[in-house]
Amino acid sequence: LQDGSNEKGAYANLFYSPINPPLVTKFSGNQMTDPNRWQPLSLDVFIDQSGNVLPINTPAFLSPEWGRVTPFSLSTKDLTVFNRNNNSYPVYHDPGPPPYLSSNGSGTSAAYQWNFNLVSCWSAHLDPRDGVMWDVSPASIGNSSALPRTIEEYKKFYKIIEGGVVQQGHAMNPYTGKPYVPQIVPRGDYTRVLAEFWADGPDSETPPGHWFTLVNYVADHPAFKRRFKGQGSELAPLEWDIKAYFILGGALHDAAITAWGIKGWYDYVRPISAIRYMATKGQSSDKTLSHYSPQGMQLVPGLIETVQPKDTLSWAKGKDLGKVKILAWKGPNYIPNPETTDAGVDWVLAEEWWPYQRPTFVSPPFAGLISGHSTFSRAGAEVLTMLTGDPYFPGGLGEFVAQKNKYLKFEEGPSVDVILQWATYRDASDQSSLSRIWGGIHPPADDIPGRLIGEKIGKAAFAFGETYFSKTTSTRDGMAGLSDEMVKVFPNPVSSSANTLNMTITQAHPPLHFELVNLQGAVLKTWKMNAIQFEAGFSLHEGSRLSPGVYFLRISGEGEQMTKKVVIAE
Repeated sequence: LQDGSNEKGAYANLFYSPINPPLVTKFSGNQMTDPNRWQPLSLDVFIDQSGNVLPINTPAFLSPEWGRVTPFSLSTKDLTVFNRNNNSYPVYHDPGPPPYLSSNGSGTSAAYQWNFNLVSCWSAHLDPRDGVMWDVSPASIGNSSALPRTIEEYKKFYKIIEGGVVQQGHAMNPYTGKPYVPQIVPRGDYTRVLAEFWADGPDSETPPGHWFTLVNYVADHPAFKRRFKGQGSELAPLEWDIKAYFILGGALHDAAITAWGIKGWYDYVRPISAIRYMATKGQSSDKTLSHYSPQGMQLVPGLIETVQPKDTLSWAKGKDLGKVKILAWKGPNYIPNPETTDAGVDWVLAEEWWPYQRPTFVSPPFAGLISGHSTFSRAGAEVLTMLTGDPYFPGGLGEFVAQKNKYLKFEEGPSVDVILQWATYRDASDQSSLSRIWGGIHPPADDIPGRLIGEKIGKAAFAFGETYFSKTTSTRDGMAGLSDEMVKVFPNPVSSSANTLNMTITQAHPPLHFELVNLQGAVLKTWKMNAIQFEAGFSLHEGSRLSPGVYFLRISGEGEQMTKKVVIAE
């Protein structure tokens, strides 16, 4: 009730409002007030991430104010509080603004166009019949190069034409001492399985929950030993699960607060809105051609072109001549039965482009920047690496089998068995990130900041969570000569209207120092008790009444600390 999530209001938004009118997905084109801001989608039927059919067809932005929620380990030194329309937006790990599209094509417009062009081009990789075969084993997939920071580095890192990124793969399995066995499959099967496996839609464990299934997978592996940080004696399964779930849960909680705080503030556009908007404007590559606009799409031969007289897309007396066409997944209208048919890839009007998603979902109902998948996954990968003391999956290989013509839900497929394989936890994280580009959900500008921030969150959350298991932690209930049973705080809960918080200690002890701390770690009040006092009352308010909620009374003396929880009630 007091963690900032607005539980009392059923988690409804308090003040956020979209700036753009909804995009009606079944119609061509897109008009936007601002092509850099998020746009709601109007669908015939909307089924949310958890599989619920909702009685609305234009879902609202989900949790744009989540940056206000009390974190696990996030520090105020990582916090920036922005303001829009007299409302505050707390943002942790601010990545800075994404590329924006200007009216005259200046500034970062070219970077904006390249980012969303790449999503369009990768949509052409979703057909298993195009003849492109890939080795998707760790021998070729994984061990990515350093993450890019500038648009020039982005262009070198991401392969806009063939798909994927620059990665070295792994020459050898460090546990077997042997090379990883190649797995050659159609690229169009691999990309579709990737998009659906990591999408975590209805009936799944959700994107952050996916990392709990992976930590279970690791713990259940016959080659795995439950040693905290890979050190010391093996832990009992219950102790391992408690420590693993506690730290991983804290990290993913912080990832959600960070990602959605950034989403709410930057309110960045999704690919379906950006691509359809640019296509409605035209093309920006050649001023001598028709349908030119500095806000249009950049042409890419063989992938993004203009409609010509002999094209099958040129119909109704040439109505679409000169418009932008893209080689892409054809969309849900070409799938009469998802169990027996697939849409395939062909030339489509860019103003009618669809992400590789269900027609009842299309894109998640919240802004793009930053990618939640990238943030969750990199944070989870860092936690698993530190938790196990090893960057590699047990035995040097993690796997998931997608069976031929049984696994895909969006359409029929895959056409062959596809085994998703990861040598390291980071490899799995990177694969999750790329899946969102092939799925048409994020451009690279959403992906990379999520990975970089997720790494920071995972490491910080692990360091913070680990202190709860340390014998020297400030949160343990006990200190030299003073046990939890000897210290009583009453009344507890204490009414917010009360003036006094009482303390008794049942035996003599050196002078003690007391701090009342809120969930964010801020010290609100301090007191002292000398060596001969065994009972004392402390003024709770001193002019400013404390809000109802959970607080901690930190007690320190002679270099050690203990903590008591204090609840202030209504």
